[in-house]
Amino acid sequence: MAEWRKSSYSPTGQDCVEVGHGVGIRDSKAPATHLPVAPAAWAAFLRSISNRGRA
Repeated sequence: MAEWRKSSYSPTGQDCVEVGHGVGIRDSKAPATHLPVAPAAWAAFLRSISNRGRA
């Protein structure tokens, strides 16, 4: 079973996106389902958002 982490940007810790290492992402309101995300795709996503606002 995957360990899921909630977004630190969620003010209440309820209505948020959760990330499961090596598994994917899911909505905390519907934890029975998740969207699989390959590690390379997740790394590319993180690079993309971390580079926003940089020239």
